[in-house]
Formats: sequence, C-alpha cells, structure tokens
Amino acid sequence: MYLNKMFHRRKRYNLIKIIPPEQFRKIPWKNGKGETTELAISNGGTLENFDWRLSMARVVEDGEFSDFTGYLRNLVLISGNGIELRYDNSNNDRLEKLLAFATFDGGCKTIGILKSGSITDFNLICKAEKYKVILNTYIDRQNIKLQPCTLCF
Repeated sequence: MYLNKMFHRRKRYNLIKIIPPEQFRKIPWKNGKGETTELAISNGGTLENFDWRLSMARVVEDGEFSDFTGYLRNLVLISGNGIELRYDNSNNDRLEKLLAFATFDGGCKTIGILKSGSITDFNLICKAEKYKVILNTYIDRQNIKLQPCTLCF
C-alpha cells in the first residue's frame, strides 16, 4: 500500500518504523456503533482531523458507515465471510474473498451488509486532496518491487 503526497515531494529516507501492538488504541466509531483499533495515524492527527490513518475494525452487524467527508476510504477484508458495501450513488462493492478491497468516497452514504456473520477489515483513510493511494493485496508470497512513494505500509 503506497501513499503518494500529490502536491509536495519530500526527500525520501529508507526507514522502517515498527509500531508494537501495545501502542495501538481502541477508538469508538464516529457513529457510535462499534470501535476500531487504530494502528497508526499521521503526526498530530485526531479522529476529526488527520492526513492518513490505518486501523482495523470488527463489523458484527449490518449498518451505516461513519461519515468521513473529504477523505478517501480503502477497506480490505481480512477475516470473515464477506460484506457488501452499498453507496448512495447506487454503486456496490462485494468483498467476498480474503484480501478483497474497496476504495470509496468517505462522504458517500455507505451501508455495510454482512454476508454471513461478522468480519474484520483493515482500513486506510486519507485526505483525498493530499494523497494518491495505490493498494495491492497478495495471498501468495510475492517478490514485490516497491515504487518510490511518500509512505509505504
């Protein structure tokens, strides 16, 4: 998963920062219907104002997603039997296989319909006007050549 800042290029450094699980935070969803495990957030970021955020959430019932107007959402199925995402613009995404993903406007009214039981998803949410996201998922071991980017997760 790559995040490229669209407007400002910075000097690139080859660093790896490992964030241990003890530093993850449990955060209530904006809509109050669940909680997310926040894995990482941009420097100085809060739930109401951040450049990018990585998180995981367990979805246990059908319902409306939180409003993240101004953000681009990337949701990856990491466990469970699947979820259908229905958007107010009448498009749908079906995530039925491990590591299937959807990219959608965070301000779009989004309803999640579980296929059969709960799921866990991985999320990357970023400010739409600041970042371009390239998301790839792999089931089997791959030799991956990383592209130049601002951030790589």
